[in-house]
Amino acid sequence: MEIKKSTLYVTGTPIGNLGDLSPRALEVLSGVDFIAAEDTRVSLKLLTKFGVKKPLLACRQHNIREVSREIVRRLQEGESCAVVTDAGMPCISDPGAELVALCMESGVNTEVIPGPSALVAALALSGFSCQRFSFEGFLSVNPRQRKERLDLIKSYDGLIILYEAPHKLIKTLADLKTALGDREVALCRELTKIHEEVISGTLSEMSARYENIVPKGEFVLVIEPRRGDYSALRESPVTITDAAKIAKNLIAEGQKPADACKAAAKQTGLSKSLIYKEYLNM
Repeated sequence: MEIKKSTLYVTGTPIGNLGDLSPRALEVLSGVDFIAAEDTRVSLKLLTKFGVKKPLLACRQHNIREVSREIVRRLQEGESCAVVTDAGMPCISDPGAELVALCMESGVNTEVIPGPSALVAALALSGFSCQRFSFEGFLSVNPRQRKERLDLIKSYDGLIILYEAPHKLIKTLADLKTALGDREVALCRELTKIHEEVISGTLSEMSARYENIVPKGEFVLVIEPRRGDYSALRESPVTITDAAKIAKNLIAEGQKPADACKAAAKQTGLSKSLIYKEYLNM
């Protein structure tokens, strides 16, 4: 492809498996004058793997404003640049968004080279039916800001998607259960890598799991929508066997087991994973 002068290319890179780098992305990285990277050390490994030798410019949160002005100046003078993040699509929970905004304000041509995204990959693997979702990135570590955000999202009627580091996972699971109730969650770990794993269950089940297992790898959490009044659901006399029978009937009508158990969970307020286990025991 022809690399245009005075153009910023927002370029997606692999989130784990280097085989996911698209031919178009490789052409752009090989053809631009320089590359703006969130972490030049991480990007250098990728570029070295594919034999790409280009000047790298660190574009991090602490220097984003200053560096963005420099990049825009160079673009206006006729150079071309690709902006990349450590993994996945730039500008999603990433300082590159400020660079793109400044380019648009300055009339600099901006094009996107789509690539892998942990957000979309986790959504596809979660097993949840997606009508709408709210992407929250990383929750703030500031207690007040964290609580305010959780208070806002607990009434949202779509899926909630979060990123989390392994050393913060246990606290985040506990905070989510306190704020949202014991909802179903899919924990998507190390996506596209050798140890890729998707584990589903309730927030309390996931908390119990990691009492004896040290979390490893980067996590994406996909949390089911609110079911309504959780206090009423907890008082429901419906048993797990009753819920499994509802799922069994729906499956007999042609629904997929995952969809049937999800529907039964929505009706009864009981755990989808427990319903599925009970269904298998029938």
